[in-house]
Amino acid sequence: MLALNIVLFHFTPAHLHYLYPIIDNAYVFVGFFFLISGFILTYNYGDRAHVLPPRHFYIARFARIYPLYALTLAISLPLLYEEWKARSHQEFFAGLLLTPFSLQGWIPSIATFWNTVGWTVSAEVALYLAFPYILRVAARSRIWFWSVPRLVAVLLGIWLIGLVPHTLYLIFDPDHLPHPINRFSYGLWLRALKFGPLAYVGIFLCGVTLARIQNSLRLVSWQRLAIGIAALGALWLFFTRAIPAGVPYVLIHGCLLMPLFAMLIIALSGPNILASILAWPPIVKLGESTFALYLLHFNVLVMIHAYHVPERLHVAQWDPWISYAFVLALAFTVMNVYEKPLRNLILSRYLPRKAKPVEAPAEPQPA
Repeated sequence: MLALNIVLFHFTPAHLHYLYPIIDNAYVFVGFFFLISGFILTYNYGDRAHVLPPRHFYIARFARIYPLYALTLAISLPLLYEEWKARSHQEFFAGLLLTPFSLQGWIPSIATFWNTVGWTVSAEVALYLAFPYILRVAARSRIWFWSVPRLVAVLLGIWLIGLVPHTLYLIFDPDHLPHPINRFSYGLWLRALKFGPLAYVGIFLCGVTLARIQNSLRLVSWQRLAIGIAALGALWLFFTRAIPAGVPYVLIHGCLLMPLFAMLIIALSGPNILASILAWPPIVKLGESTFALYLLHFNVLVMIHAYHVPERLHVAQWDPWISYAFVLALAFTVMNVYEKPLRNLILSRYLPRKAKPVEAPAEPQPA
């Protein structure tokens, strides 16, 4: 569902008036993906912190991410011509060299090279490389065994520290951009905050801490439901009231909403009505294809309209909905025909049977 919001954010249709407060600000859900990624990885691997071989973890993550990432770059080859026209030769060749290795996110000017949304893979790869050691250090520390209130304090502390670079940006205004800054503003320091891997370390660590909180919580279904309803209500008020009132874009992009996202994850991590709704099979299938949908949607939709495909097929009257349907179908097909079989092949060949990971969605990727 979050990936669908990002699709609508990038390619917004008409006549969705009541949803625009969420759709127009759906970039916040990318931070949510990194929070979920840290949470899920720690939930699955947390009890193996001392015995998890980094090599096994890296192979599992490579199998989950890189085959699909490479496919999206191959599909997007026609767009390299547009990159050539839009960039300096130095930027073009740097992007051409670094993007296949998912390193483009470290250079703000080329973070969106080739596949616009691929910068998230740069950030995720960096976090994956650090994760086994983060887990090991955390498991050896006393913090790992703290009570829930103290872990919540750690979570909020990490969140506040993570907002420091964004706050400093607002204070010193290093790019000297016209105000108010929004999604269309362009500055190297702003791009570093939006796309740089270091900007997402805090939110990922919040996810790691949140998994420990979840493991220690003893909540009944009505308590989780109450937490979920409170989080959803607060998010709606934030989108419809706080953002129009002028909350800085830079802070929102820096995952100012993390506490509400954390509450929502806790609500959905146990049995209740909200969790049951999201367990509906069509929604589960959509969730399984989230990574494919996220990585494919931007460039595929750009090419569909650049080559006037709806007009040539005489279905333009149903666009953009028919384009959305095509991208959803493509993501689902790629997941089942390409992504899963190739992932299973890599895992069966390079991981011992007992080391195969528990399956979990990798976001944003969209971990």
